[in-house]
Amino acid sequence: MLSRGCEVTVNDAVAKRIIGLLAEKKITQYRLEQLSGIQHGHMQWIMSGKSKTVTLSTVLRLANGFGMTVLEFLDNDLFLFENLEVE
Repeated sequence: MLSRGCEVTVNDAVAKRIIGLLAEKKITQYRLEQLSGIQHGHMQWIMSGKSKTVTLSTVLRLANGFGMTVLEFLDNDLFLFENLEVE
């Protein structure tokens, strides 16, 4: 279990997962925006940490843009409950 100071928000975890998958799949953020249908401004809001919540529909769009299921997208230690700051 991570200490309280190491916990991240769900939005931060999503942004970190996006960064990792962009590198892994060798695509740009712009290409992901095209594939997922997420507008550039919304993506910037997520990636900059300004978004406080990420909806399930956004996660579904991201997963689809990466060519994976939502379960595959969330299958990462970033999303373990004990690692997240959940309000």
